[in-house]
Amino acid sequence: MNNNINTILFDLDGTLIDTNELIISTYLHTLDKYFPGQYGREDVLPFLGPTLHEVFGNMDPEKVEEMVVEYRTFNLANHDALVKEFAGVIETVEILKKKGYKLAIVTTKREDVALKGMRLMKLDPFFDVVVAYDHVKKVKPDPEPIMLALEQLNAKPEEAMMVGDNFHDILAGKNAGTKTVGVAWSIKGREYIAKYEPDYILETMPDLLKVLGEE
Repeated sequence: MNNNINTILFDLDGTLIDTNELIISTYLHTLDKYFPGQYGREDVLPFLGPTLHEVFGNMDPEKVEEMVVEYRTFNLANHDALVKEFAGVIETVEILKKKGYKLAIVTTKREDVALKGMRLMKLDPFFDVVVAYDHVKKVKPDPEPIMLALEQLNAKPEEAMMVGDNFHDILAGKNAGTKTVGVAWSIKGREYIAKYEPDYILETMPDLLKVLGEE
């Protein structure tokens, strides 16, 4: 193991599983109901990452819960049809697991929906720890979710990397004292993730093995 790193924390959506089309379609469906004709695909890209309550709370504080229910209903109904895999993810995670790395998911999704995606993409056997929206008081970029994952894995920040596709993944890692890794396949683009100055940027998931000295 290189750099004394023995723990890898992964964001889920947009990092390990391709939920981009699902999330965009769900936002467009929900927003078209409450704000007809006001939002297009480009308009909803900034909403990938923050929690539903943050996004909808900024639009209409009085209808937040109603909009969240509408979002989740459509999202679950279309989940399996629209979620896809990113190339090289499962192979990379499998190698890390075999080599003895401690692995966790740190997501702003609810646990039940996160597990649904993990099972669909057959990632669930590799992760003993999942820290989700319903496990914490504060979500990324606050360090709380990362610190909780490290505690459950019996790991230290200086031994860990946080891998993600969005600004809150990188900032949460920095705030918690881990190494940070951005992924170039972020729907917002490589330049977007580079602005937050992660320690590493992966072009493909197997690049993580090179970073860790496992190739």
